[in-house]
Amino acid sequence: MIIKIDHTDLVTAKEIQRVFRASYAIEAGLLGADDFPPLKRNLESFKTSNNVFYAFMIEGDIAGAMEIDASANSTHIQSLVVDPEYFRQGIASALMEFVFKTYDTPVFTVETGLDNVPATELYLKFGFREVRQYDTDHGVRKIRFKRTVSS
Repeated sequence: MIIKIDHTDLVTAKEIQRVFRASYAIEAGLLGADDFPPLKRNLESFKTSNNVFYAFMIEGDIAGAMEIDASANSTHIQSLVVDPEYFRQGIASALMEFVFKTYDTPVFTVETGLDNVPATELYLKFGFREVRQYDTDHGVRKIRFKRTVSS
């Protein structure tokens, strides 16, 4: 079940941070990144974020989470993570389907590390197309995807 979660609540924020760190540790390995800013994200940044958080819940635990930055014209998937204990169970796909059903915007965007093949394959499967590649100041090559919804 996917639900909106209150990231301003301390206990919830700690659980979000735990899942983000577990998932991003795997991504850092895929990217060969020694310095990976998502792993350094502090608890306060979760609690004070202006974004909306959703969680895929399994027996009361956050198995996957998504952070969304939406406006009237676009929806940016700021983060989409799955707890490694729940990899390969369709959770990321369920979260993607949920965001498309929940947000009625003409444009969706998302970014990942270029060498994060599982994420890239997921986004391509959902109709995203590459629009840009760039290097970050911490040595990771990123790729930006966009999906345009025709009316």
